[in-house]
Amino acid sequence: MRVGGDKMDEAIISYIRRHHNLLIGETTAEKIKKEIGAACPPADGIGKTIDIKGRDLMNGVPKEITLNEYQVAESLIEPVSQIIEAVKVALECTPPELSADIVDKGIVMSGGGSQLRNLNYVLSQATDFPCSSPKNRSTAWRSAPARCLK
Repeated sequence: MRVGGDKMDEAIISYIRRHHNLLIGETTAEKIKKEIGAACPPADGIGKTIDIKGRDLMNGVPKEITLNEYQVAESLIEPVSQIIEAVKVALECTPPELSADIVDKGIVMSGGGSQLRNLNYVLSQATDFPCSSPKNRSTAWRSAPARCLK
């Protein structure tokens, strides 16, 4: 299943278009994802914010809005859900010898999308295995913030 950074960018673009009538480009969407993107909503309900510029779809003129971490997490629900489902399917098809290694060492994520904030928590909760990425070797084991549990 091809779900990763590009799909996340598309989801952010689509969300901003639907909810704010603002057209942004792929570069802006990637910047949003890297700066305030998260796999689950922040504890305070809003989280970090970012000012973004795009074209107002109603008037056709440039416009600036403030986007918060909660909105970005909401926009990423679908791609994150697809990643979780793909991991679960892969685990179901994993040979027993490899399954033993996963139980011992956990899941290691790779790729740019794996750097999404709290993705390791969400995957850990969904699979019941520790989950880490090479950049952040700390693992999440049954330690998902309550806001990530849905």
